[in-house]
Amino acid sequence: MLMRTDPFRELDRFAQQVFGTPGTWSKPAAMPMDAYRSGDEFVVCFDLPGVTKDAIELDVERNVLTVKAERRPLPGGDDVQMQVSERPLGVFSRQLFLGDTLDVDHIKAEYEAGVLTLRIPVAEKAKPRRIEIGGAESDRKQIKA
Repeated sequence: MLMRTDPFRELDRFAQQVFGTPGTWSKPAAMPMDAYRSGDEFVVCFDLPGVTKDAIELDVERNVLTVKAERRPLPGGDDVQMQVSERPLGVFSRQLFLGDTLDVDHIKAEYEAGVLTLRIPVAEKAKPRRIEIGGAESDRKQIKA
């Protein structure tokens, strides 16, 4: 799996935490993730606490996987006075550049307890396989005849 990293993503996330700037659709904030290989699939987990399942978008185009999510403010009214607001709101996004060795047509997505888990199988053409080697015995039989 090929993933390009943005060296400024951590700086943006730090600035968001310090200054409290919410992500917007034109400039989404980063979302933390873990990625690992387990057998014949890659597993990617995104932390999206407080995001509802219907506020998550997954798209794949030309081996580029895009995950967008929006954490909306809690419903309030005139009688609600916020005392502490530390949970970031707004739009979060992440793009992964998937290699040709992954089967993007069979991605499975699950969302549970604020974690979006994607399972991306390795393509059949990329799986290790044994190659039979022709021996010199068959060549010798043809020479003797």
